[in-house]
Amino acid sequence: MAKQKPKSRAAAKTAALKKSPARKTASKTVAKSTARKAKARALPAAKPRPRPKQRIAISHHREEDFKADGLRTYAQYRDLGIAEASHGLAQAHVIRLIGPCNPAEVSKLHFHDVEFQMVYGLKGWIKTYMEGQGETLMKEGSAWTQPPRIKHLIMDYSDDVELLEVILPAEFKTVELAV
Repeated sequence: MAKQKPKSRAAAKTAALKKSPARKTASKTVAKSTARKAKARALPAAKPRPRPKQRIAISHHREEDFKADGLRTYAQYRDLGIAEASHGLAQAHVIRLIGPCNPAEVSKLHFHDVEFQMVYGLKGWIKTYMEGQGETLMKEGSAWTQPPRIKHLIMDYSDDVELLEVILPAEFKTVELAV
């Protein structure tokens, strides 16, 4: 039986595509494009919540701003106003550890449930232990980050140590671990 010629241009195009090896590639491309369009219609784009506008925070050194109302009883904290200015995005304070160091009080393994933590040595020195790093002596001018939830402890410090600490977010949990 002889093949009949297609009656229209569209029918001729369809017949030619059926015979063509490019047909498979073309149909896959069309299928992917159709799937993307359907997915785009089905899922509305998630918009990030706008953060409240941050304001400028300026803090000048005043001895009376050091308070013994922070996380540790052997420390005084000077809040730098970052938590309020950033609406809780971050916290920054100067920590003054009170000497002499009492390892029985300060050497407690713990971690902070934070997204980011950075410490800079302003004065004196501090000896720490961080999981995966071991013992480290930090001095004036030393800077370090502590990855989220890293187990660490203070081993010793000088009587004059002061540290600048920046943490995200401003509110977080500290978990002390049994040894």
